[in-house]
Amino acid sequence: MNQQQSKNIEPDSNAPDNNSLDNNSSEKATFLQIVFSILAAAIGVQSDKNRLRDFNQSSPWPFIIGGIIFTILFVLSIIGVVMLALP
Repeated sequence: MNQQQSKNIEPDSNAPDNNSLDNNSSEKATFLQIVFSILAAAIGVQSDKNRLRDFNQSSPWPFIIGGIIFTILFVLSIIGVVMLALP
């Protein structure tokens, strides 16, 4: 490939912008944002913007603790439904 052709190559439009990542890193997620992120992760859907916000947090511990609590509550609710359904 010659130099003239390489200058015409545009960057990938789907790649995250480094400037937007730096701007979001100083903001901390609120309690509700953490809860919604955990619920979105549990069912496997989340917007790219929210995912980037979550991964730019200073500490992963709120998400880890929330995920553990959600998992325990989910398992207990399944056990409860099964116990109600079985005589």
